[in-house]
Amino acid sequence: MRRALAGLATVAATLLLAACLTTTSTSGSRTAGGASQVSEGRVDVDTPALRELKASARIAACSPGTSTNRLPEVTLPCLGGGPAVDLARLRGPMVINLFADWCTPCRGELPYFQRLHEDGRDVVGVLGVDYLDPDPGPALELARSAGVTYPLLADPGGALRTPLRIRGLPGVVLLRRNGTVATVQFRVFRSYAELRALVQQRLGVTLGA
Repeated sequence: MRRALAGLATVAATLLLAACLTTTSTSGSRTAGGASQVSEGRVDVDTPALRELKASARIAACSPGTSTNRLPEVTLPCLGGGPAVDLARLRGPMVINLFADWCTPCRGELPYFQRLHEDGRDVVGVLGVDYLDPDPGPALELARSAGVTYPLLADPGGALRTPLRIRGLPGVVLLRRNGTVATVQFRVFRSYAELRALVQQRLGVTLGA
């Protein structure tokens, strides 16, 4: 009986992870990982409605970097309007969260990244990337409901898939002060303390309790 229950628990966990590897796209094509490949040209991330939604959520404006680092030379549009951002020009220390509205575990993590943004103000930057999302509206609604106010970029076409070797969501990228990448992980944070510990350990910063 115990073996049967353990087997069911394993299946349930596998299905939960698989849910974050699948989404529906207007393009209809699918990648080997199961997620739909969205054509960036077909997804408008800057419309009057999205700008209004972003403003109501009080999400910070995107700011093009003036530094150099080891991140991919990929320029992404600002979600909900604003200047595009070249990731290779961002200044560390910085935490980049890869999320999507269709990723269930991502929803639970967003408040942790918002708290990091608040606790780490002037210590570490926080940036979100709405990844492989064919409909940016729900992503902004999700950010608003989670209280997210840090800047958000959009990667509807999956430009980061190959350079970051993205195999699923959620994802987190830690950029050191010297511009090197401390780590790229695809995992689920179960608490803010877990995220805080990783950031402090890998980036060498001190955050409030």
